Amino acid sequence: MASHSSSGSLRVLRALLTRTRTRTRTWTCSTRPPVPQRSLSASTGPPPVGPGIEPLSHSELYRLSITDPDRFWGSAAQRLRWVQPFHRVRDCDLSSGRIGWFLGGKINVSVNCLDVHVDKHPDRVALIWDRDEPGTEVKVTYRGLLETTCRLANVLKSHGIAKGDRVAVYMPVSPLAVATMLACARIGAVHTVVFAGFSAEALAGRIQDAECKAVVTCNQGVRGGRIIDLKATVDTAVKMCPTVQHVFVAQRTDAPAVMGHLDIALEEVMSRQSPVCPPEPMDSEDPLFLLYTSGSTGKPKGIVHTQAGYLLYTALTHQYVFNCREGDVFGCVADVGWITGHSYVVYGPLCNGVTTVLFESTPVYPTQVRGRYWETVQRLGINQFYGAPTALRLLLKYDDTWVKKYDRSSLRTLGSVGEPINHEAWHWFYSVVGEERCPLVDTWWQTETGGICIAPRPAEEGAPIIPVMAMRPFYGIEPVLMGDKGVPVSGPSVGGALCIRQPWPGMARTIYRDHQRFVDAYFKPYPGFYFTGDGAVRSDEGFYQITGRMDDVINVSGHRLGTAEIEDALDEHPLVPETAVIGIPHDIKGEEKKGQRLEEGLEGPEGPDGPEGPEELLVCVGCVLV
Repeated sequence: MASHSSSGSLRVLRALLTRTRTRTRTWTCSTRPPVPQRSLSASTGPPPVGPGIEPLSHSELYRLSITDPDRFWGSAAQRLRWVQPFHRVRDCDLSSGRIGWFLGGKINVSVNCLDVHVDKHPDRVALIWDRDEPGTEVKVTYRGLLETTCRLANVLKSHGIAKGDRVAVYMPVSPLAVATMLACARIGAVHTVVFAGFSAEALAGRIQDAECKAVVTCNQGVRGGRIIDLKATVDTAVKMCPTVQHVFVAQRTDAPAVMGHLDIALEEVMSRQSPVCPPEPMDSEDPLFLLYTSGSTGKPKGIVHTQAGYLLYTALTHQYVFNCREGDVFGCVADVGWITGHSYVVYGPLCNGVTTVLFESTPVYPTQVRGRYWETVQRLGINQFYGAPTALRLLLKYDDTWVKKYDRSSLRTLGSVGEPINHEAWHWFYSVVGEERCPLVDTWWQTETGGICIAPRPAEEGAPIIPVMAMRPFYGIEPVLMGDKGVPVSGPSVGGALCIRQPWPGMARTIYRDHQRFVDAYFKPYPGFYFTGDGAVRSDEGFYQITGRMDDVINVSGHRLGTAEIEDALDEHPLVPETAVIGIPHDIKGEEKKGQRLEEGLEGPEGPDGPEGPEELLVCVGCVLV
């Protein structure tokens, strides 16, 4: 059990949401909260607290976020720069899947991620691109990123891309990929980033569903010493996509790309564009991006996230879960093709004005370096490290000297994202990597939630962290465990289907062009609640532990076994670097378990956010029966 203070990162929010000892201020849901408009990014200090004003504790802040969400979120939204103030905090009805936040407000996400910081500290490093070869990192300042974003935005506009148009992004982790996302946000286009490892068929399916007008890609990608021909994949995909009018091609390597009639050399046209592009005022509920996840039918579904609510939620969770503050270097090693890359590589860190790392390589490249992550921590001075249990389980199989040979004193917080972390990986990460001095936050969230929903931090000062538990809901998140009869299960030491009682700003708004599917998947199973699809257990202390997907439960001789629990047991074996457990039919037992031992070093298309579905799994070797 670990205990660490998280009070420092909460001072801003606590000071903003204060209570007076002499009187209580109230306001209605239909009006804007009577608080001054000000920036409350991670780079600002706490506002002054006058006489008679007592800051709220963490428990009081959480209680307020549940009992008076309009006041809580309305006040928190003052940290953003608004083009036009909102007049209503929320308008939501979970039974119909109607979700609206900060209504009437107009905002531009790129301004909040770039311009507000260029105004104060233009030469602060925004991005550190840790390229495939160690020691060849590239640093990009906020001013430089803004100019690149504006040039790229002007390129899109000059080729007919306008507000509401969809743009597919098929690029490796790079500053240009980030600039493309922000350029779309600047002009009001909707980006859909596709992991640059998916097949042409998978890429085409997403382009077709979104009816993308343009694709932005690179000639090649570089990862783990391998060259990936991205342009060739795009060429094959675009043949099946009649809506695509332009393909913008950047150069990641020196190899010339074969250019066709749709193709445009991106850097060449950018060089002729102005480094200034006026931002498009966007309604709070205008779409910001689509991100496709695999559905149970096999057809990927385009999850829609919108402007203000998503940005606010990612910024708050990034700051308070990781105790991130001014001057920090935040190291999330996710690919930008996943929601983790969107929320905690791009939008959350940049909104908070910190330096974010773009990790292009793999944890075991070069092959003679089994400590690439920790070498990167030392070289870049990373303060928060956020990675997936999949990679951690691979690395802990090697000798601890691969960790200890590197200076990790810059680390203050460790984070786990993706599938539930197992005990062995948790203790190794905390004890060996973090030297038992860094809080380890095991975060639970989904593509659909937009940001972290349950994590050990934030919490009261000195609050414990229990291994292998997500533990505490974030502000505004009220978990509910549902029993077999579809009613909430009360009390401690109980388990059930994990649902969330009320909406929060960062949640998805719909499935693109299929709102009924959105309602059926997330709100119909338990009317009036958001159904996560995961199971969870609530401990005696009221903390939450995620047990895995509800549809991954295996029924063996009448015993319902969670796949995460079986995988945890298999992962304890020293010869097993990674496991994935599925159920297969059995004549006598109903189902039996089949485990798959994945190839060492493989991250595959599942990335840090869990498998994207069997139709997109690229490599799986060495199956074993258990």
